[in-house]
Amino acid sequence: MRIVAKGLTYVYNPKSSFATQALKGVDLTIEEGEFFGIIGHTGSGKSTFVQHLNALIRLTGGELKVGDYDLADKKCKVLELRGKVGMVFQYPEYQLFAETVKKDVAFGLKNFNKGISEEETDAAVREALSVAGLNYDEVAEKSPFELSGGQRRRVAIAGVIVTKPEVLILDEPAAGLDPLGKKELMELLHSIHGRWCRTIVIVSHDMDEIAENCTRAAVFSEGKVALCGTPKEIFSRGEELAAMGLDVPVTARAAQILRAHGYPVDTDFTCDDFVKKVLALYGGAGAETAVPPAEEAAGAAVPPAGETAGADGAEGGAGDAE
Repeated sequence: MRIVAKGLTYVYNPKSSFATQALKGVDLTIEEGEFFGIIGHTGSGKSTFVQHLNALIRLTGGELKVGDYDLADKKCKVLELRGKVGMVFQYPEYQLFAETVKKDVAFGLKNFNKGISEEETDAAVREALSVAGLNYDEVAEKSPFELSGGQRRRVAIAGVIVTKPEVLILDEPAAGLDPLGKKELMELLHSIHGRWCRTIVIVSHDMDEIAENCTRAAVFSEGKVALCGTPKEIFSRGEELAAMGLDVPVTARAAQILRAHGYPVDTDFTCDDFVKKVLALYGGAGAETAVPPAEEAAGAAVPPAGETAGADGAEGGAGDAE
């Protein structure tokens, strides 16, 4: 399902003294099959935008099409749309409510499929839990609150993907997780991507997360899309991001330090690619793909890592989740 927004606007509390314009003419296209990232500081409009995608916030200005669904059409089949565009909110484990894991995961499925049989429900719940990395026989009859935080998050994700949505949207999916938990969650999302949910959209303030996982991303600022492109294209514009109160990935900071010393590294800012290119500068693995240092012709030596550690990187901190 291709997502196309044109001139999308939205005002909270219109016609009151508390009116706030959250979206100010958003133009954005997310192609089917992408692993798309949305970045922005608090109040930038990113969460308001994604909540339009399955009509949690109804369209009031501009155009928005999600696949064949025209959200400007008052006859748009919203319930059907929500079965195809799943939404996982920040800290989804706090939204679990049923007595058992099985009932929690089955809730949305039954809501979107009124005539579904118990046998079909059981099979769908079993499959969704398995895709989410949980053993049905071990957790189905347990209370969600008996599980670990990571397991509860997987249950919440299973409760959304059980309808096999074509688009899966996650707001700060790795929030509150330790590094290992983040890594495992992103691996889960990549295993879901394409095979289970054709398109994945994540909202995140973690620039490393965006650089490592997304095919493209959009930067929201003051209710508009300020930048859109591949992570490499976006994070190469560190000064513009800093002006919007946003940071860059660790790899981008390190690349800036090297560049300041005359050693440009042509990287896509993923860790694997960055390490490969830096090793190439030192004559290590992958040297054949290295970008020649600007000072190499003059015989300058590559500065030891310790000598560059104190150099200034990009300014500005990452915004919190909206």
